[in-house]
Amino acid sequence: MTKYLFLYSTTDGHTKRICEYIGNILKQQNHEIKIYPISLELKKLSEYDSIILGASIRYGKHQKSVFNFINKYKDLLETKKSAFFSVNVVARKSEKNSPNTNPYMKKFLKTTSWQPNKLGVFAGKVDYPSYKFFDKYIIRLIMWITKGPTDISQSYEFTDWKVVENFAKTL
Repeated sequence: MTKYLFLYSTTDGHTKRICEYIGNILKQQNHEIKIYPISLELKKLSEYDSIILGASIRYGKHQKSVFNFINKYKDLLETKKSAFFSVNVVARKSEKNSPNTNPYMKKFLKTTSWQPNKLGVFAGKVDYPSYKFFDKYIIRLIMWITKGPTDISQSYEFTDWKVVENFAKTL
């Protein structure tokens, strides 16, 4: 039995949902799973066999807490099996949905000196009805520019759950 620690950074909750989905797959294989927000100060990180970080993108950036965590625990992360996945709406496009082609993953890897054992990129979700006024219209503008959906009365989930499942099976 492997002890997995999932840490996530999310803006609207979708990255947490992806962590839970992967965690449920691993639980079915009798592994121990813990899932926490990355901002939570955890003790005893060393007791986990594998650490998986999931981070969402908002306005072109991962949250600062992701980089703070990596900087603080880089030495520990390098002694464990580790994985990192990025959740972003750009990944809805087939030419930008892999670690080698996704601009946010490329930027992440260039910015941090951490080299996880496994990388993943998952398309996220646009949930216009839940956004505050500013976010709703800025995201709508971004979607219009990138030829995405712009009807603000709707939610659009782009996540390919089979891709997430395949990622989970490789952990």
